[in-house]
Amino acid sequence: MFEKLGRFIVRRRKAVLVLFLLATLAAGGIGSQAFGKLDSGGYSDENSESSKAFTYLVDTFKVQEPSSILVVDSGTIDINDVTVASRVSSLEKEIASVKGVSRTLSYWSTGYPASLRSLDGKAGFIFIFSSSDAFDWNALGNLGSVIQDRFDGDYQGLTVSAAGGAVITHAINHRIEKDLVLAESIAIPLTFLLLLLVFGAMVASAMPIFVGISAIFSSFLIIYLLTLFTNVSVFALNLITGLGLGLGIDYALLMVNRFREELHHGHSVEESAVTTVATAGKTVFYSGLTVLVTMASLLFFPLNFLKSFGYAGIAVITFAVFGAVIALPALLAILGTKIDKGVIRKSAITPKEEGRWAKTARAVMKRPIPIVIACLAILGVLAAPVMNIEFAQVDSRVLPASDPAAVASHIIETRFDGMTGSPIEIVIPNGVGQEAQINTFLNNVRSINGIINVGPIETFGKDIRVRVVSSLASRTKESEEVIHSIRALDRPEGTLIGGGAADFTDSQDGIAKKLPYALGWIALTVMILIFIFTGSIILPIKAVILNGLSLGATLGAITWIFIDGHLKWLVGDFTVTGSLDTGSVILVAVVVFGLSMDYELFLLSRIREEHLTGKSNVESVAVGLQRSARIITAAALLLAVVFATFITSGVTSIKMLGFGVALAVLLDATLVRALLVPALMRLFGERNWWAPKWMQRFTLKH
Repeated sequence: MFEKLGRFIVRRRKAVLVLFLLATLAAGGIGSQAFGKLDSGGYSDENSESSKAFTYLVDTFKVQEPSSILVVDSGTIDINDVTVASRVSSLEKEIASVKGVSRTLSYWSTGYPASLRSLDGKAGFIFIFSSSDAFDWNALGNLGSVIQDRFDGDYQGLTVSAAGGAVITHAINHRIEKDLVLAESIAIPLTFLLLLLVFGAMVASAMPIFVGISAIFSSFLIIYLLTLFTNVSVFALNLITGLGLGLGIDYALLMVNRFREELHHGHSVEESAVTTVATAGKTVFYSGLTVLVTMASLLFFPLNFLKSFGYAGIAVITFAVFGAVIALPALLAILGTKIDKGVIRKSAITPKEEGRWAKTARAVMKRPIPIVIACLAILGVLAAPVMNIEFAQVDSRVLPASDPAAVASHIIETRFDGMTGSPIEIVIPNGVGQEAQINTFLNNVRSINGIINVGPIETFGKDIRVRVVSSLASRTKESEEVIHSIRALDRPEGTLIGGGAADFTDSQDGIAKKLPYALGWIALTVMILIFIFTGSIILPIKAVILNGLSLGATLGAITWIFIDGHLKWLVGDFTVTGSLDTGSVILVAVVVFGLSMDYELFLLSRIREEHLTGKSNVESVAVGLQRSARIITAAALLLAVVFATFITSGVTSIKMLGFGVALAVLLDATLVRALLVPALMRLFGERNWWAPKWMQRFTLKH
């Protein structure tokens, strides 16, 4: 099939290339409309109990939470002073005139309640309510931007600090956008220099850019179309850019290297291009398919934040494969020997039949048992800290401690009594008439550790609402336990438990419930694809286990750094919270596993190709490693550079993503692929390629 495809592409090379370029430009033009439609939320399970409670509170009880909070500090003057009150009144009038603000509420406008005053009596709150829908994170973020820009700072001698959901959302998004510009300004020129060294020629070095940019532009179109039907996270663009360039590098390296190899063996340009599609193109297709099914596992999770990365991953992988297997061979057939124009490093152009990678493989296979033990010991040491991993969700602490929004949040936590606590909303539809059962339930709620106040019963028609206050921060493991304890109580039928802690609990529970399905999907589909590709049932099992070990080592290193607070001199300063954002960890894990499978297929394809020619197991591994390890290592280095620049970000979750992916691909391309895989291939011998006869009919024959 791939040989026929290659011949079709070569015969119509110009038409294929022109149509591809036109389609890419059109996709990029239409897809650019997605930028203003992307969502900055998506961290909640919209089908959960807490989400239903929130909807009920908004629609029935007309409850509205403030989108922004201002802390007004009067300095040395008591905030009850008439001068302070007059200035705050003027400030509130200015805030109320801002487009998107529906109303304000403050310590001064509500009769000086103690709950809205700081412990030292020198600061008070102004709550700002938005006229936008509570789920419209884009509008809330825009309002947060205006509030922070206009009012954070000095106001008539008062010090104003802006915090709250809208302000923090804007602060995180703005800093990520700013940090990514810095990261890209470092990554792009550095990556191009490395491409020149790896490809050895100017023209060849442009091939990954060709594949990567086309994948990115085309993916924008898919994301735009998705925004017409569902919410897509703005952070999906980051994954599209990173994976688009990364896979462009991976696949172009494989294709160009094989094309050069065929030319070097004396084949014509046309035959070289056809063979490239039939061999490297087939590897790219199956490799891309394994990464795609891995990224598709994110669609199992109930959070739009994670689903968005699944959409983005599927799109960019599909178009990277399409560009590498369809458009790139057409371009190679047109360029021919001009692919090596603009020589920078001649040694990189001519592939070597024998070299240090083949020698490394033979040395490893002479002592496979000590090598396996040593590699497993290293991976085990790296993975050990994962036992201390704790999960939470993004809050103001992912920002640098000096960020104004983080400073304001810290003021609220330290200077105001009970503001670290978490309000829990209890909604009982049709609760009127069940007062006896409700009172029993509320008395049991009072007895739960962490509950400091159970508010009075509020009625609205036949519905009842009770506001409960916990002393625990809402997005913590302890708050999860409180919510689970409340929900485990005997409660009136139809009772809904909502609020920040319940929202966090439902998100974590939703992820935990779907995680086994996602893991099962990844393991099953990846093993099936590798079995079809290799004709072995041993190799797929080994591949999944090895990738699991590599992933464990990566998560262990992330835990040691970002939970225990080590290596700040390397990754930059960040606030140690004792936990990691669950969604970010899952994203790192899925991306790392997918890219590891990418490199696994690169290596196994060449080993299998040599084995099918009749070479022994040892010789197949040695030659296969020699012809693929350079590509794998170069691709890993380039991909690591792209993601390592994310470490410069001031947002901890982005910093963690950059470090995690960079470490994982380097670890996988060196320790795992160069040492552990050859050693295990030697130990298993010819059994590597075993499969029952009845299963062999489902595999590729050549």
